[in-house]
Amino acid sequence: MSERLGIVVSGSLNKGVEVKLDSSASIEDMAVGRFVTIEGAKRRFFGMITDVSLGVTDQKLSLTPPDTTDPFIAEVLAGTSTFGTLHVSPTLVISGDATTMLEGPQPVKTVPSHFSVVKQATQQDVELVFGTEDEKRFFIGTPLDMETKVCLDLEELVKRSNGVFGKSGTGKTFLARLLLIGMLQKGAAVNLVFDMHSEYGWESRDERRRKVKALKQLFPSKVAVFTLDEEGSRRRKVSTDFVVRIGYDEIEPADIALLRQTLNLTELAVEAVYQLTRKFGRSWLEDTLGITSAEELPEDLNIHESTLQNLQRGLATLKRLPFLVASAPDNTVKRILEYLDAGTNVILEFGRYTDIAAYILVANLLTRRIHARYREATEKAMGEDAAPPRPLVITIEEAHRFLNPEVAGQTIFGTIAREMRKYNVTLLVIDQRPSGIDSEVMSQMGTKLTCLLDNERDVDGVLAGVINKNEFKSVLSKLESKQQALIFGHAVPMPVVVRTREYGSAESYKGFAPESQAEEDIEKLWE
Repeated sequence: MSERLGIVVSGSLNKGVEVKLDSSASIEDMAVGRFVTIEGAKRRFFGMITDVSLGVTDQKLSLTPPDTTDPFIAEVLAGTSTFGTLHVSPTLVISGDATTMLEGPQPVKTVPSHFSVVKQATQQDVELVFGTEDEKRFFIGTPLDMETKVCLDLEELVKRSNGVFGKSGTGKTFLARLLLIGMLQKGAAVNLVFDMHSEYGWESRDERRRKVKALKQLFPSKVAVFTLDEEGSRRRKVSTDFVVRIGYDEIEPADIALLRQTLNLTELAVEAVYQLTRKFGRSWLEDTLGITSAEELPEDLNIHESTLQNLQRGLATLKRLPFLVASAPDNTVKRILEYLDAGTNVILEFGRYTDIAAYILVANLLTRRIHARYREATEKAMGEDAAPPRPLVITIEEAHRFLNPEVAGQTIFGTIAREMRKYNVTLLVIDQRPSGIDSEVMSQMGTKLTCLLDNERDVDGVLAGVINKNEFKSVLSKLESKQQALIFGHAVPMPVVVRTREYGSAESYKGFAPESQAEEDIEKLWE
């Protein structure tokens, strides 16, 4: 039986409704983010508490508070002169009209009548709204003060690019890893993860520095680990499937253009790259570094000495990266695509190369080529009326480096975000500075999972375009610093605050992958 909380006393469709708490309901038990139901005259509504406040029937009580040291007087006042108020945002109609009966919960288009009874939502109410875990829904966490599972619709999730946001230390990586596990577990998509800090492959550590299993340990037969740092992987005793080497001849002007700020290049230096590429072809980088002065340049290249020196300093920074070689011994893009085509997820670990220049260069270079192959495969499948390639989700960290307003229109990541799933490729972006991401790109993201943010601009960036934005600002600001997130977008029927499911214990691993299967796969891995 659900607990009665109070009655609706005012409100509107745009701003939500005000609920006067019953004297029997303690305002201290009310929490922003909690689910409630509203029993209207004709319909039953489902919504979330977005604010909690105190009210009085006589303003004199605020100016001259009575003596409440006597418990009897305090109890009398609480029942008559003072009261608690909830602000509730009704989001769905869960029963009461024909469409709801046939198609399930529907978006609200009206408000409940005056004095409609408000109750705490039950487990059955939450399951009716969010569904139960099945072949396409994945359990991501539980509502506040409830043990009911909140599930994401993974089919809807992979149709668009998505984002995981939150300030440092709030659990973004664990939340992103949960999403990737869901996609692996349900087979919703294959993933290519550019793993900047080596946290998604074999193992990671939690905030207490305890080891936790990552994707390769949980799904050994479904995950391949590529590495840029073979020596580091060996020291960490990580079994890798491929060592990535990138040739100088693979680096193109678009890769350098994206690194302009990171390498401190001038606009003229970036323009010079295009000229040099047209003149020298694929050997442009080595040829450029071999020039000692602008006088050695061909006469038809209009490049000033200072521009050449600026470019050479930037290119020298890249050349010091050990995974860059004169000519790559194998084709990394081809190898990645072979694994992805076979349904195997690829984690590309950067090891000790955590410099942002290395990350941007490799992620951009490989993604452009992989997206081009997916585009060709999708168009070919359309022409031959065949099955398109399986959906691919590309995960990038430090997303604002690729998607800021200055470069989002030029990068492959900006293109993918705007295309939605036109060529069966979407993004999962992870960032602690969502305000740095282009607003157009943010508006294209289907689902956002947001941990605590304490910067006003970042909060505004995440909530851009959201109806009742100010209400959700309040919800977002009240999140705990660990293991809580506000989720909204296409993968959930309504915004929801969850305590993310446990990750790191032996019991939690059993929920991700059957223990016997994982052990069997690991035995095969080390044979």
